[in-house]
Amino acid sequence: MTEPARSAELAYMTATDTLAAYAARTLSPVELLTAVVERAESIEPSVNAFAERWFDQAMDQARKAADRYARGTARPLEGLPVALKEEQPIAGHPLRDGSMLLRDNVADVTHPIVERIVAAGGIVHARTTTPEFCAAGFTHSDLWGVTRNPWSLEHSSGGSSGGSGAALAAGTAMLATGSDIGGSIRIPASFNGVVGFKPPYGRVPALPPYNLDHYCHDGPMARTVADCALLQNVIAGHDPRDPVSVPAPPPIPAYQGSLKGRRVAVCVHLGDYPVEPDVAAATWDAVSALTEAGAVVEEVELPWRRADIMRAAWAHYGAIFGPIIAEEMAAHGDGVTRYVRDFLDRSLKAAAELGFYGALKIESQVHADLARLFARFDALICPASGTPAFLAGEDYVETPLVVDGVRLDHNLEAPLTVPFNLASRCPVLGVPSGRSARGVPTGVQVVGRPYDDHTTFEVGAAVTAALPWYAGESWRPAL
Repeated sequence: MTEPARSAELAYMTATDTLAAYAARTLSPVELLTAVVERAESIEPSVNAFAERWFDQAMDQARKAADRYARGTARPLEGLPVALKEEQPIAGHPLRDGSMLLRDNVADVTHPIVERIVAAGGIVHARTTTPEFCAAGFTHSDLWGVTRNPWSLEHSSGGSSGGSGAALAAGTAMLATGSDIGGSIRIPASFNGVVGFKPPYGRVPALPPYNLDHYCHDGPMARTVADCALLQNVIAGHDPRDPVSVPAPPPIPAYQGSLKGRRVAVCVHLGDYPVEPDVAAATWDAVSALTEAGAVVEEVELPWRRADIMRAAWAHYGAIFGPIIAEEMAAHGDGVTRYVRDFLDRSLKAAAELGFYGALKIESQVHADLARLFARFDALICPASGTPAFLAGEDYVETPLVVDGVRLDHNLEAPLTVPFNLASRCPVLGVPSGRSARGVPTGVQVVGRPYDDHTTFEVGAAVTAALPWYAGESWRPAL
């Protein structure tokens, strides 16, 4: 049994520091995993980030990792505890997508990124919760209950990768995976004060038919930009099972401490997206960090209307995502949550009214607007969400979500993430920017030129360089 203070210090170590300590033989994978497991057993009843726990299996892997360090055969993620989003299948294990309809479903294939993480020595100790069918910007379901924000248990961890975001913030995972079709990595990164990367389309391989949906991205989550890059370097690159996957770029390097020569645009509202004052203030704080790092920063406007963005997104979801849900309901029954039924109705209606081609026209205009912006700038900074957090357990189907006095039609209108699923070739890194009056973190998105992952990480690292997130008690949730 590890002392609580020692357990917390170990659980919140960065992945890069942990690898260095392993290599120096000042810390063992067994000691580190013991601390993470003890913390999880203490905290999980209140946070509820895990859909499955594999603690005994993980401890066996930790012992093998210790042997590899002793023999000098350690791999890139050797001995690091990694939590996997349950939506990413593992052959022979449950694949339930948070749905009671699929509670007996077992996967027959393994996702490529799972294979790569395991092959790199990552220790999978848990799988994380999602909303039903990943169809919301929050995480609660009839199958798994409510996943809460470690910074404030009355608030949501966001979604759909909410379990991964909450586990990182709670210190019950060192690295985690997510997936993102409308902000599902970046929303929980913002709400929980962690880092999440939506790679450009095709950068990280996926499984059919989702690999052919250009809105859909699997990506890494972590507590620091460097740790997120570490995991991204492992999972990126072509896989022969995914014909649209592209080669990985050279590994993302460590931030060198200067943005001299870089030009960064900042746009707080992305057209008419409402943004609460403390979110806007934290965004400008992030911009100040870039200026101090030597970047030239300029405020810009984008001619986007939230209603148009969502019309295109709903039509896209109705062409692909909605029919997938409808297929499962036809096979297993219609006992789904009301937020899934609402998602299905909206998406199928938009697909019928606007159509795929109508959605593509809006999408092409978003690309054109960004092309003009990136002719002058290396990156774009904007908030990840107009509100710092949602209420835990609320689905906003009957209760309207209000952001800065604006009543929204759906919870996915609060994040400023969906435009960059339309612009799917742009890499987007979500990083924390501050703390809101509600006690929960705020976050910004760093948007790069198509497939320019390196600049995106460079700018994101500069935003967080002066903020010691998770380094001490005052920068951690009071759990």
